[in-house]
Amino acid sequence: MSSTRTTLRTTGVAVRAMLVFTLVLGVGYTLLVTGIGQLALPWQANGSLVKNATGDTVGSSLIGQSFADASGAALARYFQSRPSAAGDGYDGGASSGSNLGPENPELVSVIQQRKAAIAELEGVHPSQVPADAVTASGSGLDPDISPAYALLQVPRVAAARGLSESEVRSVVEAHIQQRDLGYLGEPRVNVVELNLALDALGS
Repeated sequence: MSSTRTTLRTTGVAVRAMLVFTLVLGVGYTLLVTGIGQLALPWQANGSLVKNATGDTVGSSLIGQSFADASGAALARYFQSRPSAAGDGYDGGASSGSNLGPENPELVSVIQQRKAAIAELEGVHPSQVPADAVTASGSGLDPDISPAYALLQVPRVAAARGLSESEVRSVVEAHIQQRDLGYLGEPRVNVVELNLALDALGS
């Protein structure tokens, strides 16, 4: 009899503890962290969303996008992102790299094809095409390209928009983000933000 009461008492304590910790850690902690995020870093907490000139949300500064038509051809007036191996391309629900090694014949062939296509699109020799222009990132969602790849695209974008190359180059240079803390990572250009800045010029 006493063992039954002990078991019931222990079970009751365990159930009450579970309910208390569920409320404190599962609800209270979540509300606290969400509140701090909304007060201290609202833009980041809400997904780093970017808007166009009319105020419409068009994406996130953390996730790359494709700037190609339905057939996959690059839209000349836009800077192009690096390739994506996430689903059909920049699929946030299928974040992934190609998982192919640098000497994989399939990857080598794809890189050569991409290099030739970009060289033709930009009117340069294949040796001038930067590595990030032909290789996907580990996540497949990288929103950034190297300054070298961005500057390579300046003549095409300027011609398509009816702008001078110096105008477009100045927009690119204004969007170059330096290494974090001065030494982490590499200089980069966010393609989504760059294209939005060009659209804002109205050309």
